[in-house]
Amino acid sequence: MSDPVTPLANATASGTATIREAGPLGMISLRAAQDTPGLAAAILGTTGTPVPGQRSILRQGDVWTAWMSPDEYLLILPHSDVPAALATIATAFGPAHHLAADVSDARSVFRIEGTGADTVIARLCPVDLQNLAQGEMRRTRVGQVACALWRADGGITLVAFRSVARYVFDVLANAAR
Repeated sequence: MSDPVTPLANATASGTATIREAGPLGMISLRAAQDTPGLAAAILGTTGTPVPGQRSILRQGDVWTAWMSPDEYLLILPHSDVPAALATIATAFGPAHHLAADVSDARSVFRIEGTGADTVIARLCPVDLQNLAQGEMRRTRVGQVACALWRADGGITLVAFRSVARYVFDVLANAAR
């Protein structure tokens, strides 16, 4: 496992909202059918949450479990916990078909905070923010790239591919200006 780094060195920008790179975080992409034996045990044992329902994101302390699609979940946890979490997942599934991959270094996380956070997102993402409830996660686009976002701690958390981190940060910062 690589040393945790953030691609933009914890960049921040201010305007109608504050944009900041939030990281480094550990992330595991977990693929398994909903009826796969061991799925609930793997998620509970790793994150302390039950299996999230459609478009849900659940939190237990500093750990999150997000529903990404009918057979995909994103586990977000401290970077240093990823190896142990992968071992817990493997044990819970046993021989059952699943895929658990450390995607920590493939993703960047941004926080959009302040009274203008919704405006920043509305300028860039086709999401009905008035109906985005706490605990609901959306997969969408920011500018022209894929992302996932949800409300948390008085702001919005956005996850995108690390390869486009600079672009995402810049469009968020520009929208905040």
